[in-house]
Amino acid sequence: MEEVRILRTKEKALQVNLKVGIYGSFAEIGAGQEVAANFFKVGGASGTIAKTMSAYDMSFSDAIYGKCDRYVTESRLKQMLNKEYGLLPARLEGLVSHTRFFAFADTVEALNFKKTNKPHGWVGLKFQLTPGGQPNECIIHLKMHDSDNLTQQFALGIVGVNLIYGCFFYSDPEKLLKSLLDNLSPDRVEIDMFRISGPDYHQFDNRLMALKLVRFGFTKAAMFGPDGHVVQPSETLYKKNILVLRGRFKPVTRVTVDMLLKALRQFKNEDDVNNKDIVAISELTLNDLRSEGEIDEEDFINRTDIICSMGRHVLISNYTEYYRLVDYLSSFTRGKRIGIILGVNNLEQVFDESYYADLRGGILEAFGTLFGNNVTLYVYPLVNRADGEITTLDDMTVRENLLHLLDYLKVNNKLKKVNGANRECLHVVADDLAEMIEDGSGGWEKWVPKKVELAIKERNLFGYKG
Repeated sequence: MEEVRILRTKEKALQVNLKVGIYGSFAEIGAGQEVAANFFKVGGASGTIAKTMSAYDMSFSDAIYGKCDRYVTESRLKQMLNKEYGLLPARLEGLVSHTRFFAFADTVEALNFKKTNKPHGWVGLKFQLTPGGQPNECIIHLKMHDSDNLTQQFALGIVGVNLIYGCFFYSDPEKLLKSLLDNLSPDRVEIDMFRISGPDYHQFDNRLMALKLVRFGFTKAAMFGPDGHVVQPSETLYKKNILVLRGRFKPVTRVTVDMLLKALRQFKNEDDVNNKDIVAISELTLNDLRSEGEIDEEDFINRTDIICSMGRHVLISNYTEYYRLVDYLSSFTRGKRIGIILGVNNLEQVFDESYYADLRGGILEAFGTLFGNNVTLYVYPLVNRADGEITTLDDMTVRENLLHLLDYLKVNNKLKKVNGANRECLHVVADDLAEMIEDGSGGWEKWVPKKVELAIKERNLFGYKG
């Protein structure tokens, strides 16, 4: 198959300008001044652009869009989109019957003079695909990694053109997503949230796009809430106490639930944890999703449906090592606590020095991050199914050269055993239950929560045939 050439930014902008019947407004706050400029530079903009504006001053911005506490947020972006889009049909009544209106907006914080901030921004498009139709909405969040302000602005201009072009010229959301970094690379711009909605996308599941952001290398982690609504991690986790359980969740078992509930009880009792500020997360890594070969998107949705039904946020990540996950989460918590739940067998892997051979400081460098301030690992017991012997954190052994390190972490409460584990279900292994479900064996039902059993049977999940 012949490879399709990626259009340059100016080619995309010109095609939009020359497309009859596309007309709209641009509103850009902060560093986002380059998107509209791309359309002006290529010519033909009079047929596309109704208005451009930059409400750079906060007082002017508040006067136009209403007051807000923080300006580089999704809520501010939506205020801008709704305001600007609403003005188009109201002021251009004669164009309503044959024009597809759009409103583009961004609110962006680029690198400051002292280079002490974390550049990021919200970018969105509210747009019609048919004249007179109800609008759709596409919103993304991005982080900018270029080392100077001007280069970041140019990169943002490219992303904005890609978004507008993709929304009007690509009917497939996945194709739109892939095109967002055309003429850029993920080391310059990271996209960690993508959401598209509206009458033309009412059957589309944005959780798949969260997965694809990580799969395509646009970001290392993406997230959605218990309602399946895609969220931006830094806004959801900002100044929160975070408790994470990593797993395959195929299916969620009674052990899974017991691990989370028992660890959560201990986490809530930590001296500096406010129960109102806790976010409990179930994490799926790409490695776990690929454990049976290529990622099955239907299987992914089935797993996350069950997790969400139990009221948990879902994080999809490409952080194989726990210390990398902690490093990522620490950027949001601002001194709040992080708890990681894992089994004894997983902790033994954490103490395997071969995992850190690529680090200059080896295991000590990794542990410096993993066991940083306000981080605790909650260790769940393991049962030997051959003889029934149970191994807890107190019984765990490591190589002799690491014994003092293990003792240090336990004495300083960096490692805590999960108390009160349900010994009745310790022997349960999710993979065994998955095999029983698929081959029609009975008896698996008593080892999963009732809600999970009903979901599997009603929707024929994981190969269940009734």
